[in-house]
Parts: sequence; C-alpha cells; structure tokens
Amino acid sequence: MDIERYWPQIEEVVHNALDEDLKDGDITTEVLFHSRVQCSAALICKANGILAGINVASLVFHKVDPFLKFNASTNDGCEINHGDILATIEGDIRGILKAERTALNFLQHLCGIATLTSKYVNSVKDLPVKILDTRKTIPGMRILEKYAVSAGGGTNHRLNLGDLILIKDNHISAMRHNGCDIRDILRIARKKCPAGMLIEVETSSIQDALEAARAGADIVMLDNMNLYDMRQAVELINHRCIVEASGGVNLNTVRQIAETGVDWISVGSLTHSSTSLDISLKLL
Repeated sequence: MDIERYWPQIEEVVHNALDEDLKDGDITTEVLFHSRVQCSAALICKANGILAGINVASLVFHKVDPFLKFNASTNDGCEINHGDILATIEGDIRGILKAERTALNFLQHLCGIATLTSKYVNSVKDLPVKILDTRKTIPGMRILEKYAVSAGGGTNHRLNLGDLILIKDNHISAMRHNGCDIRDILRIARKKCPAGMLIEVETSSIQDALEAARAGADIVMLDNMNLYDMRQAVELINHRCIVEASGGVNLNTVRQIAETGVDWISVGSLTHSSTSLDISLKLL
C-alpha cells in the first residue's frame, strides 16, 4: 500500500487520537516541568516481529512538538528483534512525554498486525497463493491496519464497499426471494457495475462455486468449505477465475488450505485478533 496516498486521512486519525488523550492537557507533565528540559529518548523493541507504523509514530511526536527530532533506525517491513532501538527522539521532555502513549499505541498495534501477517505469509511462502486481509478492522483505523498488513507481506482486499462488487450470502438470499439464481444475479451485477470493476461471489457449496465461475464471476469465494470440497471446487473451476478461500483460517490450517490450489486466502484475524508487539519508550 502507498501510505503517502492516504497521508491526509492518517493525519486526521492521529489528530483525533491526540485530542482524545490531550484535550484537557497533560496535568502531570505540566505540574512537574514548567520550562523546557532537553532530553533524549528511545523506542525500544521488547519482542521479535515486523516493524510497521514508524512514520506514524514520528507524526505523533511532531504533531505534539514540531521541534522534536525523530530519527528512525529502520524501515517498515523490516524484521525487528528484542532489544532493538527503533528510533530516538530528542527535544523538550514535555513533548516527548505527552506524545509517548499515543505513539506507542499506534506502533504496538500496527507492528502486531504486521508480525501476525508475516507468520501467515511465511507459512505458505513456497506456494502460489496470496494472504489477504478483510474489512474486519477497528472503525477509523482501516487505512493504517491494512497498511500494516502490507508491511507484513500480505495483500489488501477491498478497502471499502466501493472497491469491488462482492455478492455475499445475504445478497444471494435476498435475490433468490425475487426468483433470481446466481447466473441472473451476476448478469444484473455485470450490466450495472462500473467498467473494469471486478465481481466476486461468495459460495458455500461446490455447485454454487462452479455455477458462479461458469456465469462469469471474476473471483469465487469458497466460504467455510472443508478441504475436500475446496480441492474439488478448484479442480472443477479449472482456472476460469480467481478462487479465494475464507473462513476457518488460522496458522494451523492455512497451509493445508493453500495446498488445495486456491489463489487467495483471506484472513480476518490479521486485523481483528492480532496481539500488539511489546515496545516501550525509555529516556536515555
């Protein structure tokens, strides 16, 4: 993901996070430090993982105090290890202390997503399959969370509801009440969709998957299918379209799913169930 493209949106997210923490000031810092105190601090990694969000952390510090000097030691997407200094910050201690928690909240959360994503990617790195994220994100944090997925080596699925036509089970159920089958639904979608937009269909049976592929779906999602049915569906679809597996994916099952021959595996837990990476700020 090109994070610069979304930088104005990220600035707004950072602004809101700082407002949440500092709208009434930092009473502790203001009571203890009446004037400028020059100091240095370091962001220190306390676990092994993948870095994501170092530029966001820098933005937080500079939003609080534009005169702080933030020097990153490594780049997003790189491996980081326990004891590594990720960045140093120099300047007035008041700005450093006010920005500390918000910067760490972003950095720990995004590194956690990137680290978990890298584990999935490494589990299938010798197979021709992509690991995708989903829209199961914290409201307001989607851009950053999907950026963290890309930093971990994953691929972004649709960013929002306008990126792709994804005909899910509830769409199909509602249309079937109107007498439409999957072929009818795809014909209607293709007729009305913007030029060049892909159409994906969620299916839960081999029959529906094959019907969607034959009807011209660009992507067929195999939702919560067992491994045998996935393999059968992939063989019957026979490269007519992209085949995506979804549901029931974890680090214990992802390789078996990849070995069925699917092209994509979408994993909601990348963003909704990652564990934050342990990172701290210490004065030098």
